[in-house]
Amino acid sequence: MSTTLLGKLSPTVTNMIRLDHTHVLATFHQYKVADDNPRVKKGLVNTICLALEVHAQLEEEIFYPALREVSDNEAIRKAVPEHNEMKRLIGVLRGLEPDAASYDQTFMELMRDVMHHVADEETILLPEAERVLKDELGDLGARMTKRRMELVAPKAGAIATNMARSMSVTTIAMVAGAVAGGLWLGTRMLRDNKPTFLASLRSPRLPSLKSLRSSG
Repeated sequence: MSTTLLGKLSPTVTNMIRLDHTHVLATFHQYKVADDNPRVKKGLVNTICLALEVHAQLEEEIFYPALREVSDNEAIRKAVPEHNEMKRLIGVLRGLEPDAASYDQTFMELMRDVMHHVADEETILLPEAERVLKDELGDLGARMTKRRMELVAPKAGAIATNMARSMSVTTIAMVAGAVAGGLWLGTRMLRDNKPTFLASLRSPRLPSLKSLRSSG
């Protein structure tokens, strides 16, 4: 994918960081309301841990260095040590089973640190970056998107496994029911409206393939 196209498709660096925060906190909420199924708990925790690791590496490689060049805010100096503590707790969690007595406690400690870190970034660092790096936010976002793709690609299997584990039996049944219902409804609509559908395919108002190519 070209850098120009990546720049058009990517959010700014500060919005990407906010999106990461939202994803982690939403997954944490799922953990709090989930049942005590060890498989579900482990899937949710692994999802959060992997997201935090990728997020931290992206910030340390791209966002923090750019911000340090133009700002000496104390919150920047605190950020990497906070990342290191989160990585330590992630290591501890990976050595525990979900039914271990200290599993929930360790995870809650991690999330307390995460929420403190997120609060500092959202109220101090991101507004600061939008003030002093306003002309570079798009380029930094494109660089972060490219690097994210490189970091996530080798972990695709683990991400899929974690997502599957994190779905409770009820959620799986709901998703399966929604998919089946959607397929049934789509088939029924296509069958009932087949003459209209086929006529629309032959409609002269549709653009030709040649015009689509020339406009692209």
